[in-house]
Order: sequence, then structure tokens, then C-alpha cells
Amino acid sequence: MSSYNRSHEIDYRIHGEEMQCVEVELDPNETAIAESGAFMMMDDGIQMQTIFGDGSQQQGGGILGKLFSAGKRVLTGESLFMTAFTNIDTGKRRVSFASPYPGKIIPMDLRMLGGKMICQKDAFLCAAKGVSVGIEFQRRLGTGLFGGEGFIMQKLEGDGMAFVHAGGHIIEKELRQGEKLKIDTGCIVAFTPSCDYDIQFVGGIKNTFFGGEGLFFATLSGPGKVWIQSLPISRLASRILQYTVKRKDEGGLLGGIGNMVDGDGW
Repeated sequence: MSSYNRSHEIDYRIHGEEMQCVEVELDPNETAIAESGAFMMMDDGIQMQTIFGDGSQQQGGGILGKLFSAGKRVLTGESLFMTAFTNIDTGKRRVSFASPYPGKIIPMDLRMLGGKMICQKDAFLCAAKGVSVGIEFQRRLGTGLFGGEGFIMQKLEGDGMAFVHAGGHIIEKELRQGEKLKIDTGCIVAFTPSCDYDIQFVGGIKNTFFGGEGLFFATLSGPGKVWIQSLPISRLASRILQYTVKRKDEGGLLGGIGNMVDGDGW
């Protein structure tokens, strides 16, 4: 179990299907933390406050401890700051956080998952105060050189609720001892630390030059639990960029005819 102070015990409800949001219910003096830009709406009686660092309570850590925790967040590509939402009223109040793109919100009770989860570096959405958001460096040299998205992962530690977001459809798999799963690096959402993580080369001329799936994939070995997404944001962004550039280059009369065929009109 994590050594962090006990997290706030929050209740929640997830709304929607493909563009989900999570509604967190806070008792008086309870706090939820979230990434910048995740906020959707809140009841009157909730106070917003910018916090510096990883989202844990950081009591007695001093300025150096806060700087260190903030630095860990920068390494995962996130902001130095997070936002805390505290119920300062006398009754229950609610605050909602929205998904950044189509997909699903996955609730994770860290107390039931051993106090720690390893996630893609942009997966974290919000959590109960006391949950720490840091970095998880992979040990193997191959991972560092060739893992791409998989090299620096987010680490969620604590004993409270945390919520991560993933794109497309989500598959949850329980791996038995020694069972191995090969996954595109971008399709991994999260896994328990008991899983063994590595990067492997995709052999063969066809795979390397014409397969379109990249040179490397991730392997996860059990025992442990893993969450997999069908549409990583990197893949979605790449397709949108490819389509935009292609349509821009078409231009002229042929481009106009293409628009009509596609149903875009003039």
C-alpha cells in the first residue's frame, strides 16, 4: 500500500456513452483534484484552487518536495499545476469533469488495486485528493530506446479513487501467471505493477517496411490486470492530419469533384 496519507473518500457517477463525463460527489471538506481543462461544471459551494505539484497532500514536504513532485509531472508532459475542488459548504456538493475526446472513463479504486497503477502519460483525468500523479520509468534499455509512448508512463499512487480516460472501446483483461499479451504501445491504457512490461521488435521484411504497424510492440506478462483502448489519441490525430493534408493538396477541379463525391458539396 502507498505511503501517502489516506485519500478523501469520494462518491461518483459516470454519464454518457461515447463522450463521457464523471460527476464526483463531495462531502463537506472533501476535495477532488483534476488536470487543467478537465473541469465541466460544479455546484455552488465548491471552491477552486490551483495547486503546485503531483496532487498528493504533500504535508511537511516543504518547497523542495513540491518542486520535485511538480518536476515529475513535467516529465510526463503535464502542467506544473493541478486544480483542487473543495466542498466548503455544509451539505453534499457535486463537480463534473469531461473527457477530452471520444472514449470511456475508467474508475480505478487504488485501494483495491494494491495502491498503485501504471498508465499512459496522458490518461489521468481526476482523482480524490491524496492520490499522487508521478512518473514510472521502465527499467529495460530496449524500452527506453524504442518504446516511444511507452517509455515514460504515469504512476498513480494512493488509496483513493482515480479516473483515467481512454479512446474508443475499452477491453479489460486479467492475465494469469506467465500469460503474455502483445499490444501496440499506444493501445495500452493502464496495468497493475505486477505485470512485466517490455518492448519487442516486429521481425520480418514485410512487417518492418510494409506492415504499417511500426517496428516495435509492447508485451505484458501476467499475473495482473491490463486495460486496452481501441483508439489511441495519437492514432486519431495522425489520421486527421493525414486527411487534412491530403485534401489540401488535392485542390483545383479534381479536389472539388472529390468533395462532391464525398458528400461535402460546395
